[in-house]
Amino acid sequence: MDQGIILDYGREAIILTLKLGAPTLLVALIVGVAIGLLQALTQIQEMTLSFVPKIVAMFLTLFAAIPYMGHELIEFTRRIADQMIGMPIN
Repeated sequence: MDQGIILDYGREAIILTLKLGAPTLLVALIVGVAIGLLQALTQIQEMTLSFVPKIVAMFLTLFAAIPYMGHELIEFTRRIADQMIGMPIN
């Protein structure tokens, strides 16, 4: 296998990791900022108030994004497997 191909798949794996993690992280960021703003405005400093809604929102986002994540991972794995099938054996 050529070094360029290995680097391309490594780069693609990093981009895929970012694409798969981004929806959950963005929802956590948005919910965290909203809860922080709510806590600052109402001066309620309860730890579970910031933790529980963020976890629930992340699980709902993860549940909704699982089909997309599975599809992307399967396609990436197929491309790598197709590349490996075409490799000559030394």
